[in-house]
Amino acid sequence: MKILAFSDLHHSTSRAAALVQASQEADLVIGAGDFCNMRNRLDDALALLSGIRAPMVVVPGNAESTDELRGAALPNMTVLHGDAHDFDDLSLFGLGYGVPPTPFGEWSCDLGETQAADMLSTCTSADILITHSPPRGVGDITSGGLSVGSVAIRDAITRIQPRLAICGHIHDSWGQEGQIGRSRIVNLGPTVNWFTL
Repeated sequence: MKILAFSDLHHSTSRAAALVQASQEADLVIGAGDFCNMRNRLDDALALLSGIRAPMVVVPGNAESTDELRGAALPNMTVLHGDAHDFDDLSLFGLGYGVPPTPFGEWSCDLGETQAADMLSTCTSADILITHSPPRGVGDITSGGLSVGSVAIRDAITRIQPRLAICGHIHDSWGQEGQIGRSRIVNLGPTVNWFTL
C-alpha cells in the first residue's frame, strides 16, 4: 500500500497544492495534525486539501481541537484521537494534541503525560501509530537543543512496536527519523512523505 503522510500544514496554500498533486498516487493519506494556525480558519485550511480523493486518516494537532476537526472534516476523512481504525490490512491508532503541554497559551490543545498514557493504553497493537507530538528522544529537538517529546508516546511505541510511528509538531525536527526497537519513527513536516507498507 502506498501511503502519503504529512504534518503541520498550518494553512500553507503552496504546501497543500503539492500534497493534493502527490495524492493522486496514494492509496491512503495521513495527516498528523496542525492543519490551521491557533485554532483559526480550520474550514479554510481543510478546503485546501479538498482535491485529495484518497481516504484520509488524521489526528488533531495542538492548533485545532478534536471537536473542531471532526466538525470541519472532509467527507473522506477519519479523525482519530485515542481511537483505532482499520484500513484494508493495516491497523492504525491515533493520538493528537501537544504532549506534554506546550508553552503557547490557552489556544493550544494539549495533554499531560498521564492523560496521554491513559489514552494510549487502549492500544494493544498497531501497524501505524499516528501522533501529533514526537516521542521523547526522536524527532523532538528544538532550535535551542531541548528534547521536548513525550515520554508517554515513547513508552507506547516501546510497548506496541508499530511498524511505523509518524508525528510532527516540533518544526525544528521536520524530516528527522530514528528507531525505537523495531519501530521506524518519522517527524514528517508539511512535505510529501511516502511510505509503502
